[in-house]
Amino acid sequence: MKAKSNNKKGDEASNEKSIYETEWQDMPEFVQNKKEPYAKIIVRFDNEADLQEFAKLINQKLTKKTKSIWHPFKSHWGNNTKIYISES
Repeated sequence: MKAKSNNKKGDEASNEKSIYETEWQDMPEFVQNKKEPYAKIIVRFDNEADLQEFAKLINQKLTKKTKSIWHPFKSHWGNNTKIYISES
């Protein structure tokens, strides 16, 4: 006699995969290549005043916690003005 499986998580995962495969069937693959910078530099500041003077020169907000920026300014979250329009 075979024991009945009570593995609900396994059943749910299987069902989710089935829904995923059904919903996304024949969809084009999306690949977004990472944009590499032309050049990178490290700039060091002795104090907050120097940091803020530089921020003013390049017209960007910089804080002690700022790790990187694009110049000219580019949002780290992408360009929110792009939208998808169906061709059909």
